[in-house]
Amino acid sequence: MPSENASQRKLPPGQRQISHILRWGVDHPSITADTPRTDLASYVLVIDGKVKNPVRLTWPQVMALQQSISISDFHCVEGWSVLDCKWEGVLFKEITKLVKPTESGKFVTFECADGYTTSLTLDELQGDDIILAAKLNGKELEQGLGFPLRLIVPSKYAYKSALWVIHIHFTSKKERGFWERRGYSDNADVWSNKRFSN
Repeated sequence: MPSENASQRKLPPGQRQISHILRWGVDHPSITADTPRTDLASYVLVIDGKVKNPVRLTWPQVMALQQSISISDFHCVEGWSVLDCKWEGVLFKEITKLVKPTESGKFVTFECADGYTTSLTLDELQGDDIILAAKLNGKELEQGLGFPLRLIVPSKYAYKSALWVIHIHFTSKKERGFWERRGYSDNADVWSNKRFSN
């Protein structure tokens, strides 16, 4: 449930509050594509690229990493927001500590089980609210919300919060993702209303 103060907080420009995050393939009116089906027994998270310690993590190994809770607001570029979402998982800072990016590894591309990609700078991923989430509001993620693992970047529009993450690739140059190549802002800052490329 949203906190008593949630409805009194200022929303980013152009956003309206709704009760829950719209799920792919379930209650999102513009989405009809099938969601990826993931078997945790065979799931592997690959983290490689410009790092000193590339890894391939099984699901139990992901869950063995330090787990954290992050409460943040979620903003879709379509104009809706959900306040006070409680995410549980691995802070991206823990991933950085694990793989130790090289000096040239200043950007990160996220690849998803459905082929989707997006990217951010390493600096953008170091906040205490940036999390690879496995749970939302105390429950395992639903398939339509990114099961088993999704990225959450609260200060950016949700197309930066990749669902069904299977590959994290550190790079020396910025790689534009799926929506960024189609006219959406690579900055995606919700408070600056950065929805589309100029």
